[in-house]
Amino acid sequence: MSAWVLPDHIADVLPSEARHIEELRRDLLDMARCYGYELVMPPLLEHLESLLTGAGEALDLQTFKLVDQLSGRMMGLRADSTPQVARIDAHLLNRHGVTRLCYCGPVLHTRPGGPHATREPLQFGAEIYGHAGLEADLETLQLALDCLKVARVQSPSVDMADARIVHALLEGVALEGDLAEQVHAALAAKDSSELSVLTKNFPQASRQGLLALVQLYGDEKILVEAEKMLPPSPVVREALSNLKWLASHLEGTHVTFDLADLRGYAYYTGARFSIYAAGANDALVRGGRYDEVGAVFGRNRPAAGFSLDVKALVGVLAARPLRAAIRAPWREAADLRAAIASLRVQGETVVCALPGHESEVDEFHCDRELIQVAGRWVVKAI
Repeated sequence: MSAWVLPDHIADVLPSEARHIEELRRDLLDMARCYGYELVMPPLLEHLESLLTGAGEALDLQTFKLVDQLSGRMMGLRADSTPQVARIDAHLLNRHGVTRLCYCGPVLHTRPGGPHATREPLQFGAEIYGHAGLEADLETLQLALDCLKVARVQSPSVDMADARIVHALLEGVALEGDLAEQVHAALAAKDSSELSVLTKNFPQASRQGLLALVQLYGDEKILVEAEKMLPPSPVVREALSNLKWLASHLEGTHVTFDLADLRGYAYYTGARFSIYAAGANDALVRGGRYDEVGAVFGRNRPAAGFSLDVKALVGVLAARPLRAAIRAPWREAADLRAAIASLRVQGETVVCALPGHESEVDEFHCDRELIQVAGRWVVKAI
């Protein structure tokens, strides 16, 4: 095998795409800062127990593992940044009251999330800790939509669910072996026949409620139907009420509901959402409430947030126009070097054409050039 062949679902990012990714990364972080979110940079590598504690099987299977040559302990390359940010909130910051944190960095997956997905996403996320009310859920939803707006995503749609509904229907049910995973998979696939077989020994109320969930997806009318079809549980009623409240505050956004949706990481404990857009094979954004995520780090407090893959997001966007650049000759003349330096201080991109390469095309496609007129260096359109 050639030394330059990369592993499956791992790829180099070439200049024009890299430029788009970097510009988008900056825009997303600037938008989070506008909401008051502080940037943190968790390490790519941690002790395995820290990365996986409380995170569930999904993260375990997605995490690359290796032995630390210094300590002999097992290490992991992060597959998701949320547990790390929860650790930072719990141990390093340990603030009282609300804490807003954001991040953007690579994560690694042992397997791709889809046929065309990368195993090295560039994960951007924002998380709010310390507030149990729906205001925090709404803020993360609004920030996620504003991030897609600054990314120039056209007409995104929000699909909502609540993890408590399925949990409430399964309460008191003896789930042995892989039964819970099989039930979740049948719900996600809307497979009524499989679900009917899997739940044949469940209590009647639980079985009927789970089978009803397969049909409960669509617009806001679904919430009314759910109140009629699901068992009269206080938890379920609260979850449906919360979803209705959140949807009512998303003006101008297409909102749907899929009450059987349990996709994503297992740490979600309340309202959850996915955001879709034309051209994307899967959700561009996933988020919601995960109040238990910090418990394993000794500080169990409310938390909500979302994350997205910047690379996947760029993949569904139109290419951004190139920023105008200036071509300049390469000379040792002090006045020319001073003119170039002055333009760069002003924020201009100045590309010096090296001797013998004046006719070559460059990444920036310069639309102006720096020329000497009457002893002065001036910028003229090409």
